[in-house]
Amino acid sequence: MVQRFETSQWVPFPVELVFAFFASPTNLPHIMPRRLDTKIEDARIQPPPPRPEPADPARRFRSIAAGVGSEILVSFFSITWVPRRVSWIARITEFVWNNHFCDEQVRGPFKAFRHCHGVKAEVREGVEGTLVTDSIAYEMPFGVVGRMAGFFVRRNMEKSFAYRQERLPEILGTAARQAVRRA
Repeated sequence: MVQRFETSQWVPFPVELVFAFFASPTNLPHIMPRRLDTKIEDARIQPPPPRPEPADPARRFRSIAAGVGSEILVSFFSITWVPRRVSWIARITEFVWNNHFCDEQVRGPFKAFRHCHGVKAEVREGVEGTLVTDSIAYEMPFGVVGRMAGFFVRRNMEKSFAYRQERLPEILGTAARQAVRRA
């Protein structure tokens, strides 16, 4: 049975910066809860389509981006009291600059897993920013037992995204300052 998890967050940063941040696999450990100790073990990066060049030089963020066909091997501790890392290989299946990208589990703890990361420019109270959306469709393995464990999986997802939403403005602020220094 397919289960769904969706979340969104508005951040006061331009869509070009936010998308560039999420499209770089090296940033994943920074937005995951520390207790998971998330690590990028390997990455086979395929280039994305050419990056659109904004007219404003201040929006020309340079970073690595994982295009369609890229595969990233991640490991993490899924249960804090179990001293065994879980490995997960994700493949980028869709990529549209400054709009969205999707990844799917190739190998990992789920029967199936698809995560689409979306960004959309949005002004709130006169402040230019970005609406970040995440849409996840997943299936648990092991039939009825897996479906029962699904409650704990969903709770862990909620906690992980709550952590990300708390940290994201600070992390993007740092990324924005670094981008200005490189320009």
